[in-house]
Parts: sequence; structure tokens; C-alpha cells
Amino acid sequence: MAPYSLLVTRLQKALGVRQYHVASVLCQRAKVAMSHFEPNEYIHYDLLEKNINIVRKRLNRPLTLSEKIVYGHLDDPASQEIERGKSYLRLRPDRVAMQDATAQMAMLQFISSGLSKVAVPSTIHCDHLIEAQVGGEKDLRRAKDINQEVYNFLATAGAKYGVGFWKPGSGIIHQIILENYAYPGVLLIGTDSHTPNGGGLGGICIGVGGADAVDVMAGIPWELKCPKVIGVKLTGSLSGWSSPKDVILKVAGILTVKGGTGAIVEYHGPGVDSISCTGMATICNMGAEIGATTSVFPYNHRMKKYLSKTGREDIANLADEFKDHLVPDPGCHYDQLIEINLSEPHINGPFTPDLAHPVAEVGKVAEKEGWPLDIRVGLIGSCTNSSYEDMGRSAAVAKQALAHGLKCKSQFTITPGSEQIRATIERDGYAQILRDLGGIVLANACGPCIGQWDRKDIKKGEKNTIVTSYNRNFTGRNDANPETHAFVTSPEIVTALAIAGTLKFNPETDYLTGTDGKKFRLEAPDADELPKGEFDPGQDTYQHPPKDSSGQHVDVSPTSQRLQLLEPFDKWDGKDLEDLQILIKVKGKCTTDHISAAGPWLKFRGHLDNISNNLLIGAINIENGKANSVRNAVTQEFGPVPDTARYYKKHGIRWVVIGDENYGEGSSREHAALEPRHLGGRAIITKSFARIHETNLKKQGLLPLTFADPADYNKIHPVDKLTIQGLKDFTPGKPLKCIIKHPNGTQETILLNHTFNETQIEWFRAGSALNRMKELQQ
Repeated sequence: MAPYSLLVTRLQKALGVRQYHVASVLCQRAKVAMSHFEPNEYIHYDLLEKNINIVRKRLNRPLTLSEKIVYGHLDDPASQEIERGKSYLRLRPDRVAMQDATAQMAMLQFISSGLSKVAVPSTIHCDHLIEAQVGGEKDLRRAKDINQEVYNFLATAGAKYGVGFWKPGSGIIHQIILENYAYPGVLLIGTDSHTPNGGGLGGICIGVGGADAVDVMAGIPWELKCPKVIGVKLTGSLSGWSSPKDVILKVAGILTVKGGTGAIVEYHGPGVDSISCTGMATICNMGAEIGATTSVFPYNHRMKKYLSKTGREDIANLADEFKDHLVPDPGCHYDQLIEINLSEPHINGPFTPDLAHPVAEVGKVAEKEGWPLDIRVGLIGSCTNSSYEDMGRSAAVAKQALAHGLKCKSQFTITPGSEQIRATIERDGYAQILRDLGGIVLANACGPCIGQWDRKDIKKGEKNTIVTSYNRNFTGRNDANPETHAFVTSPEIVTALAIAGTLKFNPETDYLTGTDGKKFRLEAPDADELPKGEFDPGQDTYQHPPKDSSGQHVDVSPTSQRLQLLEPFDKWDGKDLEDLQILIKVKGKCTTDHISAAGPWLKFRGHLDNISNNLLIGAINIENGKANSVRNAVTQEFGPVPDTARYYKKHGIRWVVIGDENYGEGSSREHAALEPRHLGGRAIITKSFARIHETNLKKQGLLPLTFADPADYNKIHPVDKLTIQGLKDFTPGKPLKCIIKHPNGTQETILLNHTFNETQIEWFRAGSALNRMKELQQ
């Protein structure tokens, strides 16, 4: 963000007015802090307005809301090429947020850059390393002990480089952002794929890899391919059992896990005003499951109410003044338009978040497909659904069951999204109601949603069903058991199903039997969207970076098994890539969970060599239909993928991965790009990529390439060798040639497309984006 004095000068020149007038206007308007924690960092709607006006004049057409916010943050709005889906935008985000699992590598990269301070407000949030076992307090205490080395590294690195630090127990990154940092019109990037949660407060909040965060923290313009815009017009209103979660579950069913790739999903229409601010955040949060760049809602009175309730009335008043820039222009054009009536509760799954079913039908589908009907565990909370309203609606369902003497037939867990939510639902009685139903309140952290779940009630390989209010349900995602059939729905539906204990229960029509033998039907839940009084902030869990960090030290032990300083990747040698060995040809879905598993591996997120032992262990090898079993081309023996990659690296054999559709969907974790680069990979060739993963690969000096003809995927066999030609005159838009060398001596040539621009080609030539940053500094 430009300094205040520079902003004044720019506006003086642009507006052609006397100096004292512009300065006085800016003093009136711009002196609203971005957050309580950064009183000297201000919201600059004036600059946003100026940039929007420049772009609107250039394009000469109405703008969508997402265009206003994105183009309003252009580094050079007067000359930036702007074409949806084609040009690369150079942007100046307002802030950066990092969760602890990804912050380790992001901060290690920032340390490697040699810079002394972050250039924009940045925060670290400790939410990923707390394993759910027995309950919140004990689990948190255990996590602090086990992860002391990592927490100390992050706390001292934050203090050294000017980054705010949210201690373990603070809550989930996205809820902390919504409560404290998001605001209408902000451009925020976060090192987690569910960063779009902030779109519920009218911001453009985008999930990225750590290397992207380092660029922004270093003050370098951040590049983003100009997004297309998908409009979702909401009609009707939420009532009864329908909830905000049902909106995104329906959208996921329509667009599928890759239907939003390269686009921002922009919600609008008369149905918007029936959704609470936190409900809008739920919808935006799970937009990550359709591959969208992000999702956003227009500024309205529900957002203003939330800002005021969370102590940010001054921001709400300023947003009111600039509201025309925080809503879409009338007559704006969307690349695709969907209309949804807000009426029917849904449940999605298993194994993929885009398999949508009305709740009324899922039982029949499960019987037909052979999915287990008995629900072993119901889990509510997570970054997607842990608001005060969510907990209130679940408690409203629970109270009805308790009044008839019932408790959950399934196990039941509750994950508060933040310390503020935990403290407030304890004060207002919701937590006790859910405990009385049989629930266990877990720590304010991600927990089972990301696989941090020490599950004891089943054995690995046992077929079972769970229902959650989470966002992601890939195979093995929650408990590392590939036979767990995970379904995603709203917290209130999870609660109702956990009480009934079966997928065949439809709370809208079916009856339960109380302990008195009488049948009753659950009434649709109703709850306040916000507490009647103030939120209870709970414990103070924030560490401000000191004004003077000269005495701060960040230590990484050379013998540590959890942290490892980074060594620069090798620079491109100027030659084509010849005789690449195929490490694995992947069959079917390959998410970042398949490429770099989470769960127990999270403890190695700060140690590149150790975490590389999970490389592609979940991917299915087309040669034998097995996971973590590939042929070593030299020894001809089958073995684990990481071991084979290490063998190739040791013997100087460069390798490539062949992938299917939407390769790398899911989490933003850049370890899925760092690991193949570290173990000697040079290219990933697929039918298509998920956005974040493709960028992460480029950042680490790898070549993410796609088949010009998707059918060419079938021409390559695991025993082949590949040569990639054309790197000497590597240019944007020009395909590369790939020569397939078969073992029988025959060859064939195919074309490979790429989306590299000039800057990204420089990353490849330098060996990584970080290497290129250092070159530019020198």
C-alpha cells in the first residue's frame, strides 16, 4: 500500500486541486485503521476509488464487484493490460495471513530473502497443529508441549520481521480474519485455500502458496491471472432447515470441483439480504471446493451489523460512504450466470465435495450405492461453520431432543472457530446444551477437518459413515481411513442426523421417539445471528510484533527434525530436459492431500527433507492400481514413491509426473510443489491443473504443462522416457514439444501447453521465484 504522503501527492496530481483541500479530505476519510491491532495502518478507499475510475474509463463498461476490488488494487491501473481469463494482473494486496502449517515454510522463505521487515500488515495463526483427542483444554495443552519448537520459531520470526502472532488456542485463521481483519473492499491473500471466507465481509480474499505470500510481504507486486467472473443470482429466502451451507453445496453440485477454476464467484440478487454475514462467509469459504479463485458478496446491512458487533463501527461508517464501490454496477456482465432458489437442505458426498444430494434423498441413494447408513460420528464447527449463529441453530435442535430425553446415537464433536466464539457460547449456554446432548467441545482449531483427529472408535480399513459441517471430504481426509464415507452438510443437519444416528433420517418429515415412547418431529431451528450483548473476547491470545526488533533472534537448530533452513534450488542449465524418467503416471483424482498428505505429516511442514517422505503416497499408480507403489526403472522393483524419487535424485536421474484432470485440487499447501522439486522432479504434465497448485509449481522452478490434446495422456506409459524441447526459446503462449521414447525404440511427438508469462519464465530460468527475487535485489 502506498504511504499516506505519496497517496496525497498522487491524488493531488490526479484531481488537479489545491494541496490543502486534498489533504484535508484524506485526513477526514482515510484515517480509519484496518484493525484494532494496527492503529497506524489505514483503509485507503480513496485510492481504491481512484483506480476504479481509471479502469472504468479505460474499459468503458459497467464493472462487477470483484472487478472493482481487484482492479482497484492494480499496481499500474493506467497501463495494465486487462482481459478476463488471459492477462496477468500486477496487484498490491492490503495484507497477508498465514496459518501455522504453511507459515513455517513461508517464513523460512522470507528469511532466505534477506529482507528485514514485512512490507504489508501480516499475521500468523496457530490452528493446524492441534490434534483432537479428548477435549479442548487437554488437547491444547498437549499440542503446546509437542509443538513447542515450531511455536517458538513462529513467534520469534513474527517478532523479528514485524508479523503479528496469534497463539495456539486463538482459533482458526479464517474466523480470526473475519472477526478482526476482513472488511469490504480489502484485497487479502492467505496461505490457506479457504482464505475466501473473508468474502462474506465483502473482501477479495484469495488462497495462495507461501512463495506468493513472500512476494507480497517483500513489497513486490503480486501476479494473478485476470479472473473471469461467475455470477450467482440468489432468489427466495432462507427459511426452515435451509441454511447458507445449502447454497454452496448446491453450487458445488452444479459447477463441480473444477467449474470455478480461473474465476471469482460473485453472489448477488434479492436472496442475499436473507443471509447473515457469517452465513455469507460459509458460502465463500467452501467456494474453494469448486476451484474458484475466490468468492464475494456485495456490501450490505448484514455486514454492517457484523462489523459493528465486532467493534468496527468506524469501518462500517466508512464503507457506507464508499458503498457504490463495494457493490456491482447495474448492467455488469458475468462470464457465466447461475440462479439458485434458497429453499432445500443438501448433503454432499462421500469422497468428493461436489456430489450433491437433497437431505430427503440421501438415504435412498446410500442404500442403492451400498454406503453405510449408520452414522458413527457427527462433527460440527471448522472454519466453514462455527459462527455464533451456527452454534445457536445446532443448540436449538439439541434442546428439542433433550426435552424428549434423547441424546446423540452417534458420537458428536463441536469445534469452536475462535476463542471469541468459544467464550461466547460458553457464556450463553450453547456449549453446555451441546455437551448435554453427548457432545465433546474440542479446541479452537482445525482438528478433524484437516486430519488432526486421533480417532479410536474404528480400525483403519473399516467401512463407516461420518457427517460433518466441514468443507472437504476427500478419501482419508478426516481420519486417514480410506473407507470412511464422509458427508458434508450444515451444522444443524449434522446435529439432527447425529441424534437419529442414520442417513435415512429426514428432519423435515421424519419422527423421532422420545424416552416416554411418544413420537415427535424436530422443528426447524431458529437462533440469533449475533449475540444480544457483546461478544465475550475470552483470553488474550495475540502477540504484537515489537516496535524495535533488533534484539530478536530466530534460531533453527541444524539437528532439528521439524525445522530446516532452505537451500536455493539449482538454476536451469539452459538446456532442454532430456530423457526424463516417469516417476508415476497418476490415475484419477489427485489432490494436494494425495501429493503431500496432512494429518501426522503436519509436524514436518517446516522441514522440507523430512516431509518429502510423503511425496505422492496417496496417488494411484495407473500401472498397478496401487497407492505408494511405483516401479524403479533401474532396478525394476516396485517400492514407495518417495524412495524411488530419492533413488533417482541420488543417481542423477531427472523425473516427471503424469497426471489426470484438475491435478492438485484442494489445499493451497505449497509442499506439494516443494517436495517434487526437492527430490529431483522437473515437470508435471497433466490434463489440467487446479489454480493454486499450478502457481505453486511455477514458483518453485517446476514446469506445470498440459496436454494440447488431452487424449495424449493415453500415449504415455510409465516405462517411457520423455524429452521436453523448446526451453531455449521459452515464450508465453508457445507450446513446448515432448518426445515420447518407448522401450521398443519407437518415438512420437506431442505438444504441451503452458500458461507461463514473462515473469514466470524468469522464475524457471532462475530456479525458483525466490532465486529470482534475490537476483533482482543484487
